[in-house]
Amino acid sequence: MLTFILRRLLALLPLLLVISFLTYLLQWAAPGDYYTQMQDNPAFSAEYLAQLRSNAGLDKGLVMGYLQWLSHAVRGDFGHSLQWEQPVFDLIGQRLLNTLLLSCSALAVAWLVAVPLGVIAAVRRNTWIDKVSGLVAYFGLSIPSVFFALLMVLLAANTGWFPIGDMRDVVNWDQMTTLERVLDILHHLALPVFVLSTISMASWMRQMRGSMVETLSQDYVRTAKAKGLSSGSVLFRHALRNAINPLVTLFGYSIAYVLNGSFLVEVVMAWPGMARLVVDALFKQDQPVVMGAVLMATILLVIGNTVADILLALTDPRIRLS
Repeated sequence: MLTFILRRLLALLPLLLVISFLTYLLQWAAPGDYYTQMQDNPAFSAEYLAQLRSNAGLDKGLVMGYLQWLSHAVRGDFGHSLQWEQPVFDLIGQRLLNTLLLSCSALAVAWLVAVPLGVIAAVRRNTWIDKVSGLVAYFGLSIPSVFFALLMVLLAANTGWFPIGDMRDVVNWDQMTTLERVLDILHHLALPVFVLSTISMASWMRQMRGSMVETLSQDYVRTAKAKGLSSGSVLFRHALRNAINPLVTLFGYSIAYVLNGSFLVEVVMAWPGMARLVVDALFKQDQPVVMGAVLMATILLVIGNTVADILLALTDPRIRLS
């Protein structure tokens, strides 16, 4: 297991190099830079803008500029944001916590709903429960996350049941107790989590149902029933433990999917996460912020895949990672 984890960490280094260079290349090839919009302002002379570009490392060309950024990045210095004039690491860290809160909450809700519904639908095949679960799954798989988020924004605007924008009540926040603050964050979190978890839950529920149906038809399950074991023991100790393995495998890959979905939901529902930060940085051509955000997303993806492999090895004794 330790050897497997070390191999994954070593494989992360060339992956980060390739992705960071491609990201730098795309930004370098884009017309203009952060200071281009200042050229029409007579208050900024050409010499002053040239000095700003030199200080930011935007005048060194593709290779030299990337090598300069890389030399600072390996020391943990991702530079300063050109737009917000803050260290990129601190800026991303603030927003990353908000994005992780949204993504992890959506993953937890989707998992807790998808697994029981998938099991029930498999056990009660061709009943009304199975049919309703299938409709819910088709709805989640077919509706785009952006459109679904817009519908929920419309619902919130017309009913006033859920707040949209930010993640807390900025007016009364200082007067709230700790419990009231937690409840306020959960209130703001409810609608974005509902959108993200519904889309993720649909695919997991279909996968859980199909895997459970196949497992229940295996010989060892019929043997367990013939030995007189209770239905609960057969279902949870024998069938569910093997049927859940594909879901564990999908868990790591779903982290990247949920992160991508959360970026879209954050923009639509004004959640103060990394998405709004990256979108603003892309429009403003704030190169250090974009580079740092892409690297962070890549690291999260690799960590998610590694965690999925480790969980799969722990749940299935037949799998050994070395």
